[in-house]
Amino acid sequence: MKYAMLIFGDDREWSALAPADEQDLMKQITAWFERWQPTGKIVDGGVELQSRDTAKTVRAGADGEPMVTDGPYLELKEVIGSVVVLECDDIDEAVQIAATWPLAAGMSALEVRPVMSTE
Repeated sequence: MKYAMLIFGDDREWSALAPADEQDLMKQITAWFERWQPTGKIVDGGVELQSRDTAKTVRAGADGEPMVTDGPYLELKEVIGSVVVLECDDIDEAVQIAATWPLAAGMSALEVRPVMSTE
């Protein structure tokens, strides 16, 4: 079964990292992928999202027409910064894999959620 591993954090903390600290963290993240990709547990190599400042939100306006605003959908300190899709036997295995992710500045929490399937 597929599980989405959503990586939450404050993207401003990530942007404030010193270049050496960012490089060290990227090495840890690369090592995480190198550990799990050969096992077949990572379905998608993942995507890192740009800063919340680049986001646009589309909602239904009062007249039912789409209303577009700048920024994330809620005023939150933590936003989704990355998504990785895992292939696991059950949610417990997905959580065990997610728990090995290198949490650091700009990445404060992970959420593991089953992916909907129509099969």
